[in-house]
Amino acid sequence: MEQPTFFDQTTRSGAADAERLVLHALGEFQARGKILAERELPLDRLRGALRRAADSFAVEELDDERAVAALGSLGAVVRRVPAFVAKHPFRVVVPATLAAQALRFYEEKVTP
Repeated sequence: MEQPTFFDQTTRSGAADAERLVLHALGEFQARGKILAERELPLDRLRGALRRAADSFAVEELDDERAVAALGSLGAVVRRVPAFVAKHPFRVVVPATLAAQALRFYEEKVTP
């Protein structure tokens, strides 16, 4: 049995899929009237949007580590807090440019 490596296409496309899922979730979060840009949010606040994005793409929901990795690769600032502070111990700050990109991505996906 072959084990995938870091350079395999499946590994790289999985990261791209996670980024698309996170972009969709961030865009949907803003489309619901929530303020996202330049604001520190606990990851708990984004879990619902991530769950709905996974449902809309008909894929498995991202766990905290994969969601945080995708957020970080997109340019969000992610900070880990002690585990006793929250169930999902991360704080996320999304730059205004990423928030605008996510909203455009979501609107293009939703609007035929």
